[in-house]
Amino acid sequence: MILEMKVPSPGESITEVEIAAWLVEDGDYVEKDQPIAEVDSDKATLELPAEESGIITLKAEEGDAVEVGAVVCLIDLEGKKPEGTVTSKDEEVEEKPTETKITYASGTTSPASKKILDEKGVIPSEVKGTGRDGRITKEDAVNATPSMGTPAGSSRNSERKKMSMLRRKVAQRLVTVKNETAMLTTFNEVDMKPIFDLRNEYKEDFKTKHGVGLGFMSFFTLAVVRALELYPDVNSMLDGDYKILHDFKDISIAVSGPKGLMVPVIRNTENLTFRGVESEVKRLAIRARDGQITVDEMTGGTFTITNGGVFGSMLSTPIINPPQSGILGMHNIVERPIAVNGEVIIRPIMYVALSYDHRVIDGRESVGFLVAVKEALENPVEILMDNNIKKALEM
Repeated sequence: MILEMKVPSPGESITEVEIAAWLVEDGDYVEKDQPIAEVDSDKATLELPAEESGIITLKAEEGDAVEVGAVVCLIDLEGKKPEGTVTSKDEEVEEKPTETKITYASGTTSPASKKILDEKGVIPSEVKGTGRDGRITKEDAVNATPSMGTPAGSSRNSERKKMSMLRRKVAQRLVTVKNETAMLTTFNEVDMKPIFDLRNEYKEDFKTKHGVGLGFMSFFTLAVVRALELYPDVNSMLDGDYKILHDFKDISIAVSGPKGLMVPVIRNTENLTFRGVESEVKRLAIRARDGQITVDEMTGGTFTITNGGVFGSMLSTPIINPPQSGILGMHNIVERPIAVNGEVIIRPIMYVALSYDHRVIDGRESVGFLVAVKEALENPVEILMDNNIKKALEM
């Protein structure tokens, strides 16, 4: 019996995927549930598991765009696992090295000649061989001289590699945002000492009780929720000639995954506590890291927070995540001299940036929003915890 494996739907509105990589070869024996391919949609990369065990016949090439529901491979259910065959569920087979013969336009180069040319930084294709059939002899290599502009000892290889469908979609969306929105960025700075003091005092007890760390994301997320309440236009989006205002706060959190940047959504963040936010951030980060994020989990956010500081960024202008109208960029925390009550002191300072669509959000709202975020972060006990730290942290 032959089983036809078809491309499953990765999510609503997705009609086409791309075969990013086959994890098996044509004619291999595969086990049920064994990953056999990686497929890219315009929103995520997903693994395609074998539906049954048997001998597989591939019906699409890597890089092919295939419609959802199309047959991509056949599995012969009567095919038996050959003796000695190793699958992904068995131990790995040690690969034997193969001898490679290196050829160039001017002929074949011996290892000794190639070593001399490499040391000189000479490309073999630029050397005229005097040996049989145009082969480059050792004497040719010794007499060869680098051409003008050729850096000695440097590699000059290039690779042409097709971007994944997800990366191409991201690139397309970024260009669209730059072309179709009136994007501006406003900046401010935050004295992080009050949050440092809170974390130093309560982070161990918080982790012991809740099983997650007390990080910066919960403070920033809850500060953003409060600021969105004060400036609801920042939580809105355009739909043609209409502005859509939301009474909920679905915060998209940019996290790094194996296939690039993912932006999963924390739903109804206005209902979450510090523990709730930290738990959701941890859960979504793990799913992104393991490649398990679904399209639904990355759809429908109303505002985005991105943290370039984890990579060492001092300052940036984040790009809006459409159709949202605003995105908050966090950056690294650096000790800087600032003036407090007429005196210069050293404090841990973070620069923050709000990029916004000026078609929806005016300067007053954008600046006011960022100031509200700053106020909450510099006065977390009073503004975010209602002067009751233990209750806020559910200690």
